[in-house]
Amino acid sequence: MNVIIRLVILAVSIYVASYILPGVKIDSVSSLIIVAVILAIVNAFIKPILVILTFPLTVVTLGIFLLVLNGLLILLVDSLVPGFAVGSFFSAILFSLVVSIISSLLSKLSD
Repeated sequence: MNVIIRLVILAVSIYVASYILPGVKIDSVSSLIIVAVILAIVNAFIKPILVILTFPLTVVTLGIFLLVLNGLLILLVDSLVPGFAVGSFFSAILFSLVVSIISSLLSKLSD
């Protein structure tokens, strides 16, 4: 049940972020659900491996490289889901920031 609640929170965050940011577009509700599921899978399995591999670069940049890594993962999801479009790398970084902020706020409200 906790996983479903987290996926719903992520889907709502993605929807709000795509509504706010002009460089991100989601075509349908089914695309939104697929983006939420794939983004959750990417964040659970691929991101920890990349964080470990890029740890020296993250230390040198004082953590700023994690924003770049998040943007790259958003672009990966963009390439995997046909109904999801991100206009640029900068839009992907902003999208990841907005989704993170909204998700954390909604998670605190649901607890």
